[in-house]
Amino acid sequence: MKLYWCPQTRSSRAVWMLEEAGVDYELVHVDVTKPERTPEHLAASPMGKVPALEDGDVKMWDSAAICLYVADRYASGRLAPALDDPLRARFVHWLIYSPAMIEPAMFESGLRTVVPEEHQAEAFNPGRLGWGSFAKTIEVWEKSLGHGPWILGDGFSAADVMLGSSAVFLRMFGMLPESPVLEAYGDRCMARPAFQKAQAAEVPG
Repeated sequence: MKLYWCPQTRSSRAVWMLEEAGVDYELVHVDVTKPERTPEHLAASPMGKVPALEDGDVKMWDSAAICLYVADRYASGRLAPALDDPLRARFVHWLIYSPAMIEPAMFESGLRTVVPEEHQAEAFNPGRLGWGSFAKTIEVWEKSLGHGPWILGDGFSAADVMLGSSAVFLRMFGMLPESPVLEAYGDRCMARPAFQKAQAAEVPG
């Protein structure tokens, strides 16, 4: 298994996921600041993005898709509820919450600083956007963590890899609003041995 990867990008999530699943993998570094991509990387990610995964005949990209694939194939019942488990729907919902809700809302929050105020009502009409405001996104996330230490309750899953990486990222860049709930959640994620192993890959050695 090969993971096309670059430090301090969304590919860090995929490394964390592979460590949680306990599978063997090879990291293939991609310099995202340069346009060049190998044919092997482009076969796994035609857009030349990271992360991209090559697992035998399987070639795919996008951190959420990779986390779902690895959880289902290599850690089903441990990092992903089975298809007939009542928690499955909640798991899938929260697994994609980061790219579907948190990241667009975060981007919108930044855009508001450059879009003229007179155009904001039209540009950011909540009825036309597929996500809520950044504040609402954070509020819903906080409330949903009331079920237990992890997003599904007592059990850690691939959804926490996605959400936990967002909590860590937002805090790292000073974008996380004051939230004891999400601060504590981020701390729990960073305390996991698999997270720490993934972070070790971020440091050139």
